[in-house]
Amino acid sequence: MKGTNIGELEELVLLVVANLYDSAYGIAIKQEIEEKCSRTITISTVHNVLQRLQEKDFLESRYSDPTPERGGKRKLLFRVTPSGQAALENSRSMRESLWQTIPKVAFDRK
Repeated sequence: MKGTNIGELEELVLLVVANLYDSAYGIAIKQEIEEKCSRTITISTVHNVLQRLQEKDFLESRYSDPTPERGGKRKLLFRVTPSGQAALENSRSMRESLWQTIPKVAFDRK
């Protein structure tokens, strides 16, 4: 496995893939990030992140059946692997732990 840590964008993509479940492909992931996160992202960036996550074994992919609305083309669909789920859970746990240890005065602007 290339690495076990995930960056912010990798985390977002993994979460979106998990949310889309069996409908997670490039354009759908891009649209979901833009809609839910109010963040502009290019399709090439999405593809680069998907490739990185596959290299880390956090995602697996497969081709869908051809569809008439795509002119007979197949979609490359993604799913989170058990390793990807563990990476997301680790990231969530680490963030929650850090949030819990912030002293209340840290955000006090008196």
